[in-house]
Amino acid sequence: MKPDVKLFNLPNLLTAGNMLSGILSILCVFMGRFEWAPWFIFLGAIFDFLDGFAARLTKQYSELGKQMDSLADMITFGVAPGIIMMVIIAISIEMGSYPEGANVSEYADYVLEKWKLGLFHDSSIQFEGIYKYLPFLGLIIPVFSLFRLAKFNIDTRQSESFIGMPTPAVTLFFTSFPLALWWYFSTEGFPPYFPEKIFQPIFVCSLVVLMSLSLVSEIPLFSLKFKNFKWKENEVRYIFLTVSLILILTTKVWAIALIVFLYPVFSIISRKPKNKTKKRNEV
Repeated sequence: MKPDVKLFNLPNLLTAGNMLSGILSILCVFMGRFEWAPWFIFLGAIFDFLDGFAARLTKQYSELGKQMDSLADMITFGVAPGIIMMVIIAISIEMGSYPEGANVSEYADYVLEKWKLGLFHDSSIQFEGIYKYLPFLGLIIPVFSLFRLAKFNIDTRQSESFIGMPTPAVTLFFTSFPLALWWYFSTEGFPPYFPEKIFQPIFVCSLVVLMSLSLVSEIPLFSLKFKNFKWKENEVRYIFLTVSLILILTTKVWAIALIVFLYPVFSIISRKPKNKTKKRNEV
């Protein structure tokens, strides 16, 4: 039976734009233009927002559009960040292998210059033991994203809020790594703490595992969608957006990671008063 649905309406075309953005992000990584990859993910996030907005505006809701949205999200917010973090882990391994007595910041700059020129196959650093396979850990991101997106489609509890971290939020968190690399590479140079502390393979891999698990967790999170603009009903949203703006203005390249980290923190804090009120009423 042929479905009575328009294939090429505005919301579906915007969803297709989301998917193409994810593909372009992946291609940028493979072509050595690592600094462009996050920007195509941001473009995909804009398309992801606009397709839902266009569907509500034109009242063109359909099961087809819902399925297309998940398929596009799987590429832009599942496969693309997985590929990006595979490379980030590989870079972190080489950054952590700087020769004894070398300037850490200068060596980090040297490693990134090689990646920019597409010369990683000529690297003098040979990954051994577990480090040979460690970059493949990045692929757990699309695996958990697959489960997250499938769960979201059938979970009726997530119509107005989220249970577990949304795939776009986790992906935006991971874009902080390539953005930070190119920020320090092209502006002020790498501070010593960057390759020594943040770009340690175990630390990066731990974040990959933690954020991937958050996708399928049962953590209740508030939605950023406004039904109205009243302060009382949107207090947490307004405070969160204000703090986010302050972080963007003050922390620059680290703002995205900090905002994503604060998202579940604000969600947990916002639920405590409600739980206390409920207990008092039961008593």
